[in-house]
Amino acid sequence: MDNLTHYPVLVFALSFFTLWLAAWIGWSFLKKKRALDEDLREDFGSILGGMLTLLALLIGFSFSMAINRYDLRKTYEEAEANAIGTEYVRADLLPATEAANVRALLRKYLEQRVLFYLAHAEEEFQQINARTEQLQNELWSAVRGPAEGQPTPVAALAVAGMNDVLNSQGYTQAAYWNRIPTAGWTLLVAMAIGCSLLIGYGSRSGKARFELLAILPLGASVAFMFIADLDAPRHGIIRVRPQNLISLAESLPPTHAN
Repeated sequence: MDNLTHYPVLVFALSFFTLWLAAWIGWSFLKKKRALDEDLREDFGSILGGMLTLLALLIGFSFSMAINRYDLRKTYEEAEANAIGTEYVRADLLPATEAANVRALLRKYLEQRVLFYLAHAEEEFQQINARTEQLQNELWSAVRGPAEGQPTPVAALAVAGMNDVLNSQGYTQAAYWNRIPTAGWTLLVAMAIGCSLLIGYGSRSGKARFELLAILPLGASVAFMFIADLDAPRHGIIRVRPQNLISLAESLPPTHAN
């Protein structure tokens, strides 16, 4: 389920087919096996109304979970940009040679963080994460050496700033792993299938065309696709654009350090 929800268009296609099939089963097989008596339609309508209300609540809760995770990813992107920008300035607290080295490494690190948000393929993410980990080790070594040589409060500021840079990347990665749980998707789909079956079963012959039974599957599938799109940090249309990191990269002065 986790891999499936990475692709919102696939979520729409599969959910629409599944829900439409459920409505057709209710309309064709269940009704023929045991037709709904007229004196039971009022009670059936109450049950169907309650089921649809519960489905709407589940969709609303799922959307809220997805939008909160999307906002969290945006917040951590901004935090990363602030941490990198602050450490770039604090590099002045180090000796000149070490400061130039830290700034050069930060620029390379910033490039990888921008690519992290723009990449799509899994292979790209693996390469970016590998380069990011290597640069993190180099950045930490670049500030640890001067701080150990001259353990002053000024040097400690540079070390603390670098610690914020490394931590912000970890928070971002954790936010990308934080998805709507599989149990939540399972409950949502199961409720939608149940509602589709009931709608098909309760339809009146001659008063409701079978094509109208596709309305609920279509609406629910669009909602599922939108939720999956917000919840999918890599393959969705709605993605976090690294505008703060890009703006920071454009504002940094050029450096000739290697």
